[in-house]
Amino acid sequence: MKSNTNFDGKSDTFARNIYGTTKGRIRLAVLSRDIDELLAGLPDRPLRILDAGGGFGPLSQPLAALGHQVVLCDLSGEMLALAREQVAEKGLLDQFEFIQAPIQSLSVEDLGQFDLILCHAVLEWVEEQARLLSCLQALLADGGHLSLMFYNRDGLLYHSLVMGHFDYVHANLVKKRRQKLTPGWPCRPEAVYRWLDELGFVITGRSGVRVIHDYMVEKRIKVEQADEVIAMELAHARQEPFMHLGRYIHVLAKKGD
Repeated sequence: MKSNTNFDGKSDTFARNIYGTTKGRIRLAVLSRDIDELLAGLPDRPLRILDAGGGFGPLSQPLAALGHQVVLCDLSGEMLALAREQVAEKGLLDQFEFIQAPIQSLSVEDLGQFDLILCHAVLEWVEEQARLLSCLQALLADGGHLSLMFYNRDGLLYHSLVMGHFDYVHANLVKKRRQKLTPGWPCRPEAVYRWLDELGFVITGRSGVRVIHDYMVEKRIKVEQADEVIAMELAHARQEPFMHLGRYIHVLAKKGD
């Protein structure tokens, strides 16, 4: 599998730029709402959860606190060290297993299958995206659920048009200089939906992430009225046309029995 990205050396920047801002709070708010609603409809028992490419586990740590068992996999040793530190502080070490490896190297023979797999902001860093989804499908138990969030190429294109970045559009959204935190393979939603269907998944929910934030002209509002921005994001995340203009799209999908 080509082009897995390791965030060693960038973990502090990643945590600060992604989760220490309004846009990071939006991501967590939308994902948390979607996953909480999913869990509310499942049997009340401890689940086996794989956080695939989960970094320091901002979504899986709260799930472990609910009593679920988590396998956290990431390429970055720095991210996993940060995760272990935070998990230890919360008294959740018994709920976690840490694996430093590519997702594609995980096997059912070694790990068994999972009730829920989280794969957030990973797909766009991998060139062979359909193969990665196939790997996740194999690790998921029949009737299990996949929480997949990917970087939306359509949202990126529309934002570039709105901002007048026409050179970028003409270059097929490929920058001359690769930025450290800019993914190389933004995903076309229709392609992701097709791959999921071919793998036997049924999509049960979809939300846009940052459907408003990235188009706001007044940048100060993002900071000064962050709570209101987040409330508006949640109110519009599942509505068209806003959903498919999000910088990311979150998909919940169930694996066929």
